[in-house]
Amino acid sequence: MVTRIGPNTRLPARRERITLHTGDGLRLVGELALPADRDPIATVILLHPLPTHGGMMDSHVLRKAAFRLPALAGFAVLRFNTRGAASEAGRSEGEFGRAEAERFDVAAALGFARARELPGVWLVGWSFGTDLAVRYGHDPLVTGLVLIAPPMRWSTPEHLAAWAPTGKPVIVLVPEFDDFLRPDGVREKCAVLPGARVIELAGAGHLLVGHADEVLDRIVAAVAPEVPTPLPRTWDGESYEVILR
Repeated sequence: MVTRIGPNTRLPARRERITLHTGDGLRLVGELALPADRDPIATVILLHPLPTHGGMMDSHVLRKAAFRLPALAGFAVLRFNTRGAASEAGRSEGEFGRAEAERFDVAAALGFARARELPGVWLVGWSFGTDLAVRYGHDPLVTGLVLIAPPMRWSTPEHLAAWAPTGKPVIVLVPEFDDFLRPDGVREKCAVLPGARVIELAGAGHLLVGHADEVLDRIVAAVAPEVPTPLPRTWDGESYEVILR
């Protein structure tokens, strides 16, 4: 049966609730989603928006990535709540660390990916998550970064410039009508990183309502260019509609 992939459609995957253990002794709630019928071709670690303003592992673009990308792109998708953040899966221990203590959270996620031998790891941050990716993604395991709607509140041009010697790809997706930094402002800040590719999301705002499909297409095109995009908008097979409370 062919069905349209909607906002809450969960496609088949091997899903595992996980606990990340940080270097400062906290336990973080998370999920690993793998393709149902094959080994993953690449991995995205998702870093969510600001938890003090509702950001969590279920923030809509990240939830859709976890629901769709294992089946449609063959990705492993690792998402988790940073310290003090809560979602339907539970609340992570600790308190919001103002992008300082969260370095332990990113390190825990990378350590998990390394222990599981997940392939081709990219960090994908949205809003606050972009600051964490830029500041704490310097690990040999990391192939590249996708930064979605970066406010650059907790990161500086110096943090960005530190990526230049690595030669690793940095893709920046910027909503045309972002509430914090619009495309020209991001281009100005990214001048210290000539290799950064800034892509404007026409018509989008910071919350990306109505633009999740485009964002997922852009992520896949960056991480695995061999996967055709745009991704399918329908699914021929078993799927689930998730009821959000």
